[in-house]
Amino acid sequence: MELLTYKTPDEAAAKAFDIIKEGIENGNIHTLGLATGGTPLPFYKIFRDSQVDVSNVSTVNLDEYVGLKDEDENSYHYYMNKELFSHLNFKQSFLPNGMADVLEAECLHYESILQKHPVDVQILGIGSNGHIGFNEPGTPFDSLTHVVELTESTREANKRFFDNEEDVPTHAISMGIQSILAAKKIILLAFGDNKADAVKHMLEGKVDESCPASILQKHPNVVVLADTKAASMLKEGIVRDK
Repeated sequence: MELLTYKTPDEAAAKAFDIIKEGIENGNIHTLGLATGGTPLPFYKIFRDSQVDVSNVSTVNLDEYVGLKDEDENSYHYYMNKELFSHLNFKQSFLPNGMADVLEAECLHYESILQKHPVDVQILGIGSNGHIGFNEPGTPFDSLTHVVELTESTREANKRFFDNEEDVPTHAISMGIQSILAAKKIILLAFGDNKADAVKHMLEGKVDESCPASILQKHPNVVVLADTKAASMLKEGIVRDK
């Protein structure tokens, strides 16, 4: 894995966008994998402000909450439309359907979408417990798209987006770890002190299901873009400042 550190999240987000823009303009990105939450917001701002032509680019998202309609302000459908899709001319965009009558069937359907639209570059964040997507610690590395019961730590981290704590969903549909690893290239963004321990385990720790992100050590093309706070626990010499 390649690690680049920056003083601010905005600087790291700008580097991520430069990589994506180059890939789009040279025709190497046909399908772009996207993430949600607070981490990619600086990246999406730069992306939408650029007005880059994405008419030949399809997108797939990592996950969606179970039980929230697309128009719910807390759904990831709504988030993506607000932050990116309504601003740019993507060819088509796919997210899991968290309102599906049969969630297991929706997981199979979404996995078939991923097979038809192999991801060229996947944007990832990392949870403070090392999760990627909504794949919590203990998730098998060979998992495909599946229904996830969210841990209390993940629900706690996401409650700031909801009016009431009890409104935070308990389950989500998430691309599995094997599904994520199928991407040809992965760009992982990590910002803040609360991500430092997870980043250290991901980069320097044992590859273990207790830290789902550690499996990225086995991927052939991963770039980690971190701010100095998220990289603060790494051994001296591993960090390349930009």
